[in-house]
This record gives sequence, structure tokens and C-alpha cells, in this order.
Amino acid sequence: MSLFKAASTVSLLTLASRVTGLVRDLLMAATFGASALTDAFNVAFRIPNLFRRLFGEGAFSQAFVPALAHARERDGEAMTKRLIDSVATVLAWALLVTCVLGVAGAPLLVWALASGLRQEPASFEAAVLMTRWMFPYIGFMSLVALAAGILNTWRRFALPAATPVLLNLAMIAAAWLGAPWFRSLGIEPIYAMAGGVMLGGVLQLGVQVPALRRLGLLPRIGLAWSRLREAWGDPGVRQVLRMMGPALLGVSVAQLSLLINTQIASYLAPGSVTWLFYADRLMEFPTAMLGVALGVVLMPQLAAAKAANDPQRYSAMLDWGLRLVVLLAVPSSVALLLFAQPLVATLFHYGRFTDRDVTQVSVALAGYGAGLLGLVAIKVLAPGFYASRDMRTPVRIAVVVLVLTQLMNLALVPLLQHAGLALSIGLGALVNALWLLLGLRRRGSWTPSAGWGRFGLQVLAATALLAVFLMWAAGAFPWVQLRAEGYKRVGLLALTLLGSFAIYFGALWAAGVKLRQFVTR
Repeated sequence: MSLFKAASTVSLLTLASRVTGLVRDLLMAATFGASALTDAFNVAFRIPNLFRRLFGEGAFSQAFVPALAHARERDGEAMTKRLIDSVATVLAWALLVTCVLGVAGAPLLVWALASGLRQEPASFEAAVLMTRWMFPYIGFMSLVALAAGILNTWRRFALPAATPVLLNLAMIAAAWLGAPWFRSLGIEPIYAMAGGVMLGGVLQLGVQVPALRRLGLLPRIGLAWSRLREAWGDPGVRQVLRMMGPALLGVSVAQLSLLINTQIASYLAPGSVTWLFYADRLMEFPTAMLGVALGVVLMPQLAAAKAANDPQRYSAMLDWGLRLVVLLAVPSSVALLLFAQPLVATLFHYGRFTDRDVTQVSVALAGYGAGLLGLVAIKVLAPGFYASRDMRTPVRIAVVVLVLTQLMNLALVPLLQHAGLALSIGLGALVNALWLLLGLRRRGSWTPSAGWGRFGLQVLAATALLAVFLMWAAGAFPWVQLRAEGYKRVGLLALTLLGSFAIYFGALWAAGVKLRQFVTR
């Protein structure tokens, strides 16, 4: 499977995940609006997600996938299967201990993440209760990340990319069916969403098992203490743990930034956490479809190229990924900056979601959009270091960027409130990406191929035409006032997006960009 085909497969399945996630968020916005209780749910849901990024697709995957690809390339099937079994055993025991401690320490975790919820005691207590219900979710999702790392290394990209759809479907069922049922029983309806999260975790893990069994790679998790001691002493596990240490620090820096921002948002106007959540959900469309898809595909291939001592292949893959990022992320960033309100109004402006909510989510989305290029590029650039088993350089950069982001918060939050938090993250991501890019260039891991200057000018010219069209479309129609004419608003948005696609890619074609080169790379 070519890199483009693999990335396209992951991107399309990620699109399916994001579309079902958008349906989920639309249903939640219409059902619950933006309130102190929705802030409580978003805080509670963020806590297991924070730990999931430590044990799951964050630090663990960054360490495990390169080690697994290296073992497969050099050590043979038997040693690779032994590594999988040992890593799975250690991970399972670590997750068991973490889940027990997390359920017991839920009040402390909620206070650490969003102590401002204590301004409304009922909201704080709701967040604690939902955290306890949802904390075991990290156990399921971290094992899903283990399975995904194995399948991606064996170039089985489709199933791991499709499984998030199951979480969204479970949460849709919870909002559509569970919330009314809870209301009829006299139970706060938002609690149904916690049950949906847990059901989604079970389903995502369940569908991975048959795929691993067919490959003969289903991990054997040792439950006996002797098996844990044996797994702990495995050299491959020790290598993963050594690589995971710096990666864990790097992911912790990112999560610390999220924790600080959530704390700040919890002290702002009620609904601020929720406004940022919905803006972040919309940001996940371009970041996941572009950055995550490319990162998932490139990581094992870069690690294999490094293990095979093939620097030309290594550099060529990075160059291809970076060109694709520029091609797609630059116009997406402009769209989020200039067309945020029509997007938010069309997607969320129903039920209990008010005109004010549209405005507040739109300004946050524009703040994130300012740094979209950086947010996406990091997903391609960081694997360039991880595949070389260099975890420390991205971590050092992330620490400095964290400090810089919080300094920007001091200046921007008093002026822009919650939107200042989003803008700080966006600007920090641009600094982070540029620093990573210069690092790869300086060490010779990435050598730009010919034609970057012309390519950049072609993209900028096409994006300028797109910007003119989007500014016209944003002002030509009363997007917020069309609330009662939902179908008309959706139709106008669809036509605008189709027009944007035609203008941008038509301009690229007229400027001489050969899009086929991205397919044949």
C-alpha cells in the first residue's frame, strides 16, 4: 500500500469518525446547551482522556511503535511476539493500578483540573461522580492503542482508524435514548453520557481482538505475579520504558498546558469550558484528517527506514508529508479564521444552543485556526524524532513552548477571555512546529526537495483567492438569523464549501501544481 493510499484510507475513516463525532456534539449541544453541568461533563471526560494520552496514543505509542517496528525489521517473528506479550502484560498491570487510584482520587483530580467548578457545588459533585464512572475508560482505550500500534506496524491501518466511530455511536445513543430515559427516572440526564463513554470503550477494544487473532498477534497478558516479573525483565520492555520516559514528559507537558487552560476557563464565564470544547471538536476535523492520519502512517515507515539505515527514504517521506500539510492546512487555517461563525451557526445553532454560544465558540475556533498549520505539522515533524528514538528534543521544545504559551495567556486572556486561551495554543503550536522543522533540517534528517519556493507561492496565491471568496460568503448571508431555516443554512454551507474546493484546487491547477505527485510519491 502506497503512503498516499494508506494516508487516504486513514483520513477517510477519520472523517467518518469526525462526522459521527459532529453528530454526537450537535445532539449534545441541542439537548444540553452550554451550562455548568455540561462544563462538569467535559471536565470529567477530559480526565480519563488526559491519562489515555499518557498510556495510550501519546507517550506509550510514541515509544512502542518504533521499538516494535525495529524488532520486526531485525529480530524475527518469535522475538517480536514475545515483545508484544511482555509489553501488554506490564501495560495491563499498570492500567489496573491507575484505574483503582483514579476512581478513589476523583475529587482531587477534578479539583486539580477545574477547581473553579466549586463555585457551583452541584456542578463539582457531578464532575466527581462522572469521573468515577468514566475513569476505567482509560483501561480500554490504552489497550486499544496497544492493538492499534501492532496493526499499524503490520500496515493494517483501516480498523484502528475506524474504531472511534463506535465511541461516537455509543454517545449518540446515550444522548438520544439514555438522556430522556434518565430524565423520566428523575436522574440528571447528563449522567447518561458517562454510560455512553464506557460502552464506547468496550466496543472499541472488542473489535480489535479478531483482527489481532487473525494475524497471530493477540497479546497474551500474564495475570500471575511471576509472569509480571518476567515481563518486567524483558529487554524489549525496558527499551520501551526508557523511550517512554522522555515521551511521557513530553505528553505531560501538553496535558499540563490543557490542565492550566481548563483551570483558567473554569474561572471565566459559565459555559467557557464548553465553548472551548466545541471549538476544539471542530478543530479535530483538520488536525485528525491531516496531521493524525499522516502521523499514523509515517511513524512505522520512518522507524523501518531508520532501522534499514536508509536516510534518503527517511527524508523523502518527511518531505512528502510536509508538502501535503502545507497544501491542505494553509487553506483550512484561512477558512477557520474567516468563516468560523457560519460554520458554528450551521452545525450547532439548534435547541438550547444560543446566539451568544455561537459567537463565543466562533471566536475560540478562530483562535485555534490561527495556529492550525503548526498543530498539523507537529503530527508529521515529531515522528521524525521519535522514529530515530530521540524523545528528548521534542520534549525540551515542548517545555519551552509551554512557558511561552502561559506567558501569552497572561496577555491575551484578560483581553479575549476564553478565546485568548485558544489563540495562545495556536501561536504556541506554530513556534513548536518551526522549532521541530529547524531541528530536523539541522541534523540532516530532512533535506528539502527541489521546488519548495515555487510550491509555497502557488499555495499562497490559491489561498488568497479562497480568502476573498470566504469573506464574501461570510457577509453575504445572515447565518445566525437563519436558525429557523435549517435546511437552507445547511444548503448554503454545502454550496460555499463546494465553491471553496473548486476555487482553491482550480487555482492550484492553473498555477501549475501537479497534484498527482502527492499520489505517486
